[in-house]
This record gives sequence, C-alpha cells and structure tokens, in this order.
Amino acid sequence: MLFHVRMDVAIPRQIDPAERTRLVTAERERALALQEAGTWLHLWRIVGKYSNISVFDVQSSDELHEILWTLPLFPFMTIDVTPLAEHPSRRKST
Repeated sequence: MLFHVRMDVAIPRQIDPAERTRLVTAERERALALQEAGTWLHLWRIVGKYSNISVFDVQSSDELHEILWTLPLFPFMTIDVTPLAEHPSRRKST
C-alpha cells in the first residue's frame, strides 16, 4: 500500500543544542535505513519550511503508524497521511 505523508517539524527553540543535533542525526539514520529497506520510497523537502513530502510503501496503515512512531523527531511533527490508489491513466513502466 502506498501512502503520501506530509511531515511538518517544529523542534522547540529551547531544546538543548546537543540534543537537537542527536535527534536530527538519529532521524537521518532512520530515514536512510527505511529508504534502503524500500519502505520510504520518496522523500522531498518543501522549500522554505522544515517539512517534507514522502511516499511510503507498506503492508498496512498499522505498519505505517508504527514506522512513524519510531521516527526520532515524531514528538515534534504534525503529520498528514493520505492513502494512494493507482490512477487508471497512469503510464505503466516498461
């Protein structure tokens, strides 16, 4: 199942700089691992914001929920999830 996910991040300004660096580094490592596993298919930055648009390929909405909860920056995110279905006019890859 494919899901379009928008993540808006708002890390509090008063957070300790070392903790912020640790969280951001851990988030990057987790995102890379999910991309290498083929779960996080696309990751695009939204220009001018600390936000991204992503596409995940998972077996269920429950699996996506669990993945999102494992993201180190999850406590600081507002997330919007949209399930995707194949469009009948989509050009097929050869």
